[in-house]
Amino acid sequence: MILQKSLAALHKSGVILFPSDTVLGLGCDATDMEAVKKIFLTKNREHSKSLVALVSDFEMLNEYVESIPQQVFDILDKASVPTTIIYPKAKQLAPMAMADDGSMAIRIPKSSFALDLVKSFGRPIIATSANLSGEQIPEESSKISSRILEQVDYVVPLKSGKYPVTPSRIMKVTSDGEIKTVRP
Repeated sequence: MILQKSLAALHKSGVILFPSDTVLGLGCDATDMEAVKKIFLTKNREHSKSLVALVSDFEMLNEYVESIPQQVFDILDKASVPTTIIYPKAKQLAPMAMADDGSMAIRIPKSSFALDLVKSFGRPIIATSANLSGEQIPEESSKISSRILEQVDYVVPLKSGKYPVTPSRIMKVTSDGEIKTVRP
């Protein structure tokens, strides 16, 4: 029931509040420009700041980036922590979600509601922290801004009062195929 309500909101260009694989997050269809605009408005976030998208697996990832260097497969297969990779050339995603240079940060959740959600949706889902831009990421559901709660289309019922505030490790694929660590 929760998954179906989440999917229904996503299919209607909606924004959901959900437990991502890293923090309490806001999500929407990463291919839908109207939905992505809602994320920026809800967070009061500058458009110059790109977002992170979740994909279900390497097959889906391959549909949304120009190429995946072999090292990425090795890094993600061995990763013991959630790892986001910035790819230099994304495609078929809402341009507003990407950086000005066309790059995009994408993560494959290992397991969790977030993975089930993106698998069932069949397209990438934006996953950004459920806080107003510049404010602390909430580690308790009671600390989520009322502005956020009023603006989302669906709130996934949260099972716990406390959530981790552990952003993912971020690595970047350079234009020449090298991998650099942005955030350990």
